[in-house]
Amino acid sequence: MDERFGEQVSRVASSCRELTFEVAKDDLVTVATALRNEPEFGFEMLMDVCGVDYLSYGDDEWTTSSATETGFSRGVQRAPVLLDEADTFDERRFAVVYHLLSLRHNTRLRLRVFTGTANPPIVRSVVDIWNSANWFEREAFDLYGILFEGHPDLRRILTDYGFIGHPFRKDFPLMGAVEVAYDEDKGRVAYQPVSIEERTLVPRVIREDNRYDEQLRGTSDE
Repeated sequence: MDERFGEQVSRVASSCRELTFEVAKDDLVTVATALRNEPEFGFEMLMDVCGVDYLSYGDDEWTTSSATETGFSRGVQRAPVLLDEADTFDERRFAVVYHLLSLRHNTRLRLRVFTGTANPPIVRSVVDIWNSANWFEREAFDLYGILFEGHPDLRRILTDYGFIGHPFRKDFPLMGAVEVAYDEDKGRVAYQPVSIEERTLVPRVIREDNRYDEQLRGTSDE
C-alpha cells in the first residue's frame, strides 16, 4: 500500500486487527478504483459502508470514580440539543468506513475517509466502483446525514417519511426530537415536539464484595 499510494494513504491502528488505512476524501475515488482493478490488490467486493460520528469520542456522561458503595441509581440531566445548527463541523468528526474483501487474495481491508468541515458532511459516492455501495450509502445518509456526491438515488432507507434529524449522530436526543400523536384540530396523526424530559440513565453496578454477600445471607436468614 505505501509503495503504491505513498502519501495518499496512511496506516491506522485497529483494535480489531484488520488492515485499516486512512485516505483523504479527494483521493478516495482514485485509491478505491486502484484497489478494485489492480491485480496485486483485487478488492472486488465491498462488504459494507458505515458512517462514524466521533463527537465526544472517549468521553463519559458521568464520572464513575465518584460512585457510592451501593452503585449507581441516578439519572444524568442532558443539555438541550440544537440539531444541525452549526455552520461547520470539526474536520475529524464524521467519517465513512469502507470494508473491502479480496477473494483472490483472501484479504480484508478497511478504508476510512473523514468528511471535513462541511455541513452537511459530504464525500464522493463509490457506487460506480462497487454497486453494492448503493444501499449502504443510503443507510449512512439516513442515520448520519452524510451526503454522497454522485449517488443515483440518495434518500432515506430506514426512518419514517418526514423524520427529522439523523438518529445515529452523537448529539441526537436519545428519545428523538419529535413524537407522533393524534391532532384533533388537523384530524390526523401528526408530529409534535417530544414531551418526555431528556435524561441519561446510569447503569447500576454490582460489585464482588464480601460485605454484600453477608448482607444477602442475613436477608435470606430472616
